Formats: sequence, structure tokens, C-alpha cells
Amino acid sequence: MSKALETILEIDLSALTHNFNYLKSKLQPQTKFLAVVKAFAYGSDSVEIAKHLQKLNVDYFAVAYTQEGIALRDAGIKTPILVLHPQSINAETLIDRCLEPNIYSAKLLNDFITVAEQQGQKDYPIHLKFNTGLNRLGFNQKDVDTVVARLKSTTAVYVKSIFSHLAASEDLNEKDFTLQQIETFKAIASSFKSKSGIEPWLHLCNTSGIINYPEAHFNMVRSGIGLYGFGNSELEDKYFKPIANLKSVVSQIHEIDKGKSVGYNRAYTSNRNERVATIPIGHADGLSRIYGNKKGFVLLMMRKPISLVMFVWI
Repeated sequence: MSKALETILEIDLSALTHNFNYLKSKLQPQTKFLAVVKAFAYGSDSVEIAKHLQKLNVDYFAVAYTQEGIALRDAGIKTPILVLHPQSINAETLIDRCLEPNIYSAKLLNDFITVAEQQGQKDYPIHLKFNTGLNRLGFNQKDVDTVVARLKSTTAVYVKSIFSHLAASEDLNEKDFTLQQIETFKAIASSFKSKSGIEPWLHLCNTSGIINYPEAHFNMVRSGIGLYGFGNSELEDKYFKPIANLKSVVSQIHEIDKGKSVGYNRAYTSNRNERVATIPIGHADGLSRIYGNKKGFVLLMMRKPISLVMFVWI
């Protein structure tokens, strides 16, 4: 007798390979590829995703937080890992686990250099982020002189790359804004190179940037959501394959009368006699309650015909 199916998340690594190869086909052979595996690889499994991409010879990984990088190192990932949102308190751990920090502020730059010097590091790789319009993390263009001066005062670190992030690369209505970001980034890179004498890698494009702005691929591109099967437009989505499939079972079916309520806070009230199915997945599993009351849907595969009006997750 086969084991009953419970709630599972299936990950299709062949779809991941397809998406990776499709994105790579957009690049020049010398352009490097950074795979973003933050947030459990966009809700899938960062370790399995990273292991597979490592076999495909991806050039870099990026995670959001230091602990995510540690998890990959503990799983045997040897590929370089960029930590996008480190804190000063993480400096020793970053160095100990061979993780490369995104340096986005003067405080973080000073704090990391101090720790690197204390540990006797020489030319430890760091990455500098500059703000070109997203207005979240990053140095501003006017900070180039200050950053260069601090870097010239130490041999503990070296700049592996400088990068920025496009705010609206998927929205062609915002093309002028994106083009301005690209020009701002090029100006920052030129200024940094001439004043520092350093030739770092440059990377700016995310998934939609890869697709829509080939002139801005520079030395490396970064892809997150594209790897997981989404092209950010109806035109591009058809070229990608979603890698994840969430499956569950029906635990119980209730017959409810007209006027009866279902779920927390009586959010749904039936306007006729109905059948309601409950499936064993819910808020504690990351399926937010905002998807209830006709805002979400499931696909039902039935062994025999049955009439259902709604599903409830627990």
C-alpha cells in the first residue's frame, strides 16, 4: 500500500537548469553570472538550489544575510558568496566563513576594515554598492572620494566589484529612469576607477535588466526571480519554467448550510448550502491569511467528480 501524500513542495531542478541556460543565452560568453539564493532561494530550498547551480558552474551566489551564507558553507558550497545586507557585528564571521560583504556605508566600511586589519588580512574581497535611484542601501555618487581615501589607507581589503540595483527594469514605461540609472552607474564606475587605480568588476542588471538592457550587462549580472521561473512579463514568462510545485491533500469535506460562517473572524459566510474542503497547510507554513476569502485558489485533481465551492487552509 502506497504512503498517503501529504503537503510537499516539489522542486524541479531540470526547470532550474532551463532557466539558467535561457538567461545565460542572453549574455556574452565572458559575462559572469551571479545567482541570488536569498530567502530560502525565493521560498524553495537554498541548499539544493545552490548545489545544483554550482554543478552548472555559476560564478557567484548572493544571499541577504550572513546566516544564509553560513548555511551554504555548511552544506559544502565552495562558490564565492556575496552577502548583500551584512552588519558590522558580522565582520569576524564573514571572514571566518569566507563570505564577501556588500559594503554600503562609511560605518560598515570602517568597521570591516578594522576587523580585517586586526585579523592580519590582506586583500580580503569586498563589494561596494552605490545608490543610483533605488534609494535603499548604498553609497551616493558624492561619496566616491571618501571611499577611495579610506581604501588607500589599508591593504587589508580589496574591491572585487562595485554594483548598484535597477529600480524598474521590468517596466518599459520607466525606461528613461532606468537609462539614467545606467548612466549614473557608469559615471560612478569611471570616477572610482580613475581615482583609485582599481579595476573592479561591474554589475547592475537583475533578471529584467538581463532581458531588457543588454548594454548594461558589464562584467557580471545577477538573477533571482528569473532562475525560479518568472520573467516579470507575459512576453518573457513563456520562456521560463517555474521550478516549484506545492501539493497537498484534502483532509476533510464539510457540508455547511446557508448562513454559516467559515474560518477565523467569520470572514466568509455562505449564501447557500455548500461543500467546504480543508487542506493541511496554512499560516504557520507561510501561506498568509490574506489569501483567504476568494483571494487565492488551488487546482484540484479528483478521483471522482465532486462539487466544491471553497477551500480552507489551516
